[in-house]
Formats: sequence, structure tokens, C-alpha cells
Amino acid sequence: MVEPKVVPRQEHTLSRRDIDPDALKVLYRLRQHDHIAYLVGGSVRDLLLGRRPKDFDIGTSAHPFQVKKLFRNCWIIGRRIRLAHVRFGPKVVEVATFRRQVQPGEEIAQDGVPVAQMTEADQPLPDQPLPDQPLPDQPLPDQPHRPHQPPLAVPPHLPSVELIHRDNTFGTAEEDAFRRDFTINALFYDIATFSIIDYVGGLDDLRAGLVRSIGDPEVRFREDPVRMLRAIALASRLDFTVDPPILDAIAVHRHEIARSSPPRLLEEYYKILRSGAAERTFRGLLDAGLLEPISGELHRGADTALWRSLAALDQYRAKFTSTPETLTNAVLLGSLLMPIGRALQAGRLPQAPTPGAEGASRHLPAPRLGALPLARRDIERLRQIQGLQRRLRDLGASVRTQRGLTHRSIFREALTWMEIHGNIPEIVEHWITVLADRGVDETPLVPSTEGAPRRRRRRRRRRHFRPTPES
Repeated sequence: MVEPKVVPRQEHTLSRRDIDPDALKVLYRLRQHDHIAYLVGGSVRDLLLGRRPKDFDIGTSAHPFQVKKLFRNCWIIGRRIRLAHVRFGPKVVEVATFRRQVQPGEEIAQDGVPVAQMTEADQPLPDQPLPDQPLPDQPLPDQPHRPHQPPLAVPPHLPSVELIHRDNTFGTAEEDAFRRDFTINALFYDIATFSIIDYVGGLDDLRAGLVRSIGDPEVRFREDPVRMLRAIALASRLDFTVDPPILDAIAVHRHEIARSSPPRLLEEYYKILRSGAAERTFRGLLDAGLLEPISGELHRGADTALWRSLAALDQYRAKFTSTPETLTNAVLLGSLLMPIGRALQAGRLPQAPTPGAEGASRHLPAPRLGALPLARRDIERLRQIQGLQRRLRDLGASVRTQRGLTHRSIFREALTWMEIHGNIPEIVEHWITVLADRGVDETPLVPSTEGAPRRRRRRRRRRHFRPTPES
């Protein structure tokens, strides 16, 4: 057992006033019902760095179904990893039960509890205590940081697929800290004592500006190759240095990233493009050789045009404290594809199915960027954005025509593209004035259909039959 370094409230800068009020509600209710509840991960890291976190995630000793019992607005999601999502309107507070890595050969039930310790393997009872559940936390004395041992991991000769699936067994806070990816992401904030709990030396790495792996980076990257990409992205976004053993492990295992799920990799690309450090991150990925296995066209086409496009995107993102809704997938894709000459070509679909054997699928091939599948709707929307640029530059059109253009569903995204890549601020100001004359906010947000609640159709009230009176 590793004794954590506990930093009391008076020795750190993290304050409850900086935590989202809804996340505080979840933390306090879990504590009131005798569960350990910590603010975990990137939110603690960002608050200590003076940044505004995107999400406020919570780690707890409570089982997902115990969390659901405490919150009516809670949903259990995930198959391999069960998570509790507590919803407050459009906002989601993610609550994850502490997990540990599993020893080879240990049989695991569906909900992450060893079979030998469960009476029902399919679904445990909500009130059933968890095995090895720690007692409610007490204030711990401040202890000096001690070198930690590498976390328990599956031997490297086993396939990475098996490593990934042994990832959903509940454990203690200490075990949860050692199964995380990087030390600066394994810090806990205890709402009971207002202290920072550090099992892995993350505070020292945070002060040193270092991205360091927990345990052997080669083993951790075989468990999840996407961690290689996240290491570069995290260091670029925070302006940190990557630990040399991580770079050595990436050089050896960089081709393993092609085995990851392509949609998941594409989502990581979108996160990078929205982060405000896209240019620095993609330069780092190019230098580390991580672009070639998953997007060879981007690797070969990375030149001055691409860096200029990504720098313009970062400059636009810097105007906002949080990610604006104007940065839609189509705008982000265009910032990557246009500089390498792939935007319009990727949007064109073949006129006929690819010839093949009889009975082959008649579906047309989807556009791709290397191994990454691109959504047709995003590519088509990008083509419409490009097609509208010429009309936006035509300020000689009548007032009626200009106002009609602002009603186009693609108009806001097209104006965002011009603001980022057009280098014509006077035209952007003109269209903002046109929107203001229409009574629209001067800084409009693009209505996002991704993740938005579906509008329910109002049901007509059924009329009851009333027979006419007989005369």
C-alpha cells in the first residue's frame, strides 16, 4: 500500500467556488450517504493550473446502481465500463466507481465485481456492499511523497485486446489512481477535508510541467494505444514537456495506434481541433510519427498551408473562454482537409457502386481521411460552406437578397469559416450588422444538432364522441 501525499486546504489554491455547483451537489450527497467522493482527473489538474475545466468528473466508492438510487436524474451507461451520468438540464456530471486492474485469469462479472464475491453475476443488488470497499475517509496527516511501485499490469506478452478488457473491476481510490494514464491526471480533491490527495507524484510533475506515465509507458500504451496521442495532445495544450520514456515508447509502438477504433480516433482529432492548441499538437503528432499510421494523407500533406490553417483556428478559439458552438465538425474538418486539397474531393461520391462479385453490398463507400471515417453530412455541409463564400463576398446584392441569405441554415457556419480563414474582417462586420438589423445577436451561436434534446411532437387531444340528440 502506498501512502498518499495529502496537501491540506491552506497549502493549495483549489477552492470550492471554482467547482461547478451541480458537481458539488453530487459530491455532497454521496458524502452524506457515507460514500467516498472525490473530484478527479483533469478537472483537478486544470483548477490547480488556474484553467477552467471542461468537465467536472467524480470518482466514488459507490456502485453505479447505488449512485442511481441517490439521484432520480441519473442514468447508467456503458457495457464494458459502467458509468453513472447525473443530468442537470443539458449538463452531465459523470460519476465513475473507483476501478482497479485485474490479474490475469481473474473472472469478472458483467458489472465489474469478481464472480467469487458476488451472489448474482448479472446485476448486483443496489444495497449490496462492494468487495474491498474502503471505509469513509478521515483526514490524513500530510506525508512526504514516496516513490511508488509500478501498478499491477498484465504481462506485456499478452495481446493488447485482452489488456483493454481487464479494465472494469471496482476497487479503492488508491487502485484507481494507479490505473490512470498520466500522473497529472491522477489527482483527487476530497470534498470532506478540502485537501488534494496524490498517490503517484502528480503534484511534483504539475510543478515541473512534465507529462509522465504511471508505470511502464510501453505497457500502458499496449493497454490503450490512444494514450500515445493523448500524451502529445496534453503536453501541447498545457505547454508541458513529455517525459523521455514516453517518447521512446511511442517510437517503438506508434503503429499500434492503427488498431484503435477509427471513430474514437476521429473524436480525438475533433477534441484537438477544439482545444486551442491544434497547430502545436499536430506538429507534435507529426514529429512523433503518429499521423502516418492513421491518416497518411495528413502526414504527407503537412506543410505551411496546414500550419497556417490550424494557427488561424487556434486564434479564433482563443477569443472564447470555452469551446464555442460555432466550431462545428464541418468547420473543423475543413481546417484539416482544405490545406491538403481533400475537401471537395472527399465530398464527391462515386456515380455507381464499386464493381465486385455478385451479391456484394450496394452501399457507396464513405469518405475517409486515411483510416478515419468521415460523416457524409459533415462533408456535404463543408461543400455548402465553401459554396457560400462567394455570395458572402458579394456586398452589391440587394438588401432583400442579403437578408434572405442570413436565413440559410448554413449561413452561420459559412460566416464562421470566413472569420477564421477569410482574412476579410470588414465583410464579417458587414454581415454581423445585417444580423443585428434582423434582431439577431451579434455573436450568434450555431444551433448544434449533436447531443441536443429531440423536440417532442405535440399530440393532438382526442375528442370524445358525443351522439347528437334525437329530435
